[in-house]
Amino acid sequence: MDYTRLGSSGLFVSRMALGCIPYGSGGGFEKIAGVGVEEASRAIRECLDRGINFIDTANLYSAGDSERVVGRALGSDRDRVVLTSKARMPTGEGPNDGGSSRIHLTRAVEDSLERLGTDHLDLLYLHAWDGQTPIRESIETANELIRAGKIRYWGVSNYNGWQLAKTVYEAKLAHLEGPVSQQVYYTPEAREAEYEIIPAARDLGVATFGWSPLGEGLLNGKVRRGRETPSDTRQGAGWPEPHVTDWDRAYDLIELLDEIARDLGWSIPQVVISWLMDRPGVNGIVVAARRFEHLTEDLDAGETALPAEARDRITAATQLPAYYPIWHRLLNGKDRPEPAEAEFYAEFEKHRIDAQD
Repeated sequence: MDYTRLGSSGLFVSRMALGCIPYGSGGGFEKIAGVGVEEASRAIRECLDRGINFIDTANLYSAGDSERVVGRALGSDRDRVVLTSKARMPTGEGPNDGGSSRIHLTRAVEDSLERLGTDHLDLLYLHAWDGQTPIRESIETANELIRAGKIRYWGVSNYNGWQLAKTVYEAKLAHLEGPVSQQVYYTPEAREAEYEIIPAARDLGVATFGWSPLGEGLLNGKVRRGRETPSDTRQGAGWPEPHVTDWDRAYDLIELLDEIARDLGWSIPQVVISWLMDRPGVNGIVVAARRFEHLTEDLDAGETALPAEARDRITAATQLPAYYPIWHRLLNGKDRPEPAEAEFYAEFEKHRIDAQD
C-alpha cells in the first residue's frame, strides 16, 4: 500500500481509506448500512493486513451508531490507525444542534469520542460549509480542540473552491492551524471537482480524498440501461444520491466501463477505482462496502494500475465542457499556465472540448 502526506502536515496515511458509512444501523441509513461489530472487525483486520491505516466515519452515519461499531471493532488496534470522524450536520432539533459553531462542534466531538471509545480523533472533518457561522469561529474551535488534545488535525468536506481558499487564508491570517485535507465527491461520471475544488487544494497545500468512488452505487456494475436495479443495492433501494444530470451519458459510461472490465478480466468497480487513483491532485479515495468480498475486490484495485489506453478512453468519454474562464485561458493564457490546473487543461485540449460543447 502506498502512503501520502496530508497537505503540509507531517501525517502520513494510506492512499485508500476504509469508509464506515455501512456500519451500524438507524438514523435513516437502514437501506445502506447494517454492518455489525463482527463484520466490521473482519473488514478492519483485512485493511490493517494490507497496510491501510486510515479509517473514516462520521457522527451522521446511522445517527452515531457507525462510530459505536467502529470503536468496538477497532478495540486494541485503535493506535494502529488514523481515525477520523466528521461534524457539522444536525444531530437534534435545537437551533444549536447543527453547524460549525463553537458550541456544536465541541459537543459533537465530545459525543463522537464517547461513542468511539477513544480520547482523541486523529482527524476531524467539517462535513459541509456552514453559511451562518463565521469561518473564523470554526477555525478557532478546531484549534481549541487541538490544544485540548481532543483532535490532532482537521479538514473539510464538500466545500467549494472559494470556501476552501477562504478557510485556509483566514487560518493563516489568524496564525492558526488550517485544514490539512478535504474530501470531495469525485467519480468518472461526476468530475466537477476538477473545475475549481481540486486545483484550489493543490495550490493551497491541502490533500484531496475522494468519497464514494463508485458514485454511491451508480458505478458498481448493477445499474444498467433498461434493467431494474436490484433492491439490495443502494441505488435499487431508492437512495437519493448522487445527482445525475444526464442519465444517457451515465449509461454510456457504464457500458464503456463494462467493456474495459471484460477486456481486462476486472470488475467495473476495479476499473473505476484504478482510474481515480491515477487522477491529478487525488491523494487517495475512501472505499466502503457492506459485503466483505466487495471490499477485498475494491482493495485489490488500489494495488493495480489501469493500462494507459483504457485510462485515456475513460477520460475522453467523460471530459468536461470547457466553461468560462477555461475556454478563455486555453485561447489566451497558455503562455503562463497554472501548475495546479495544467494537467486538467491539457485534457481539455487533447480531447478537443471547447466553448461550443
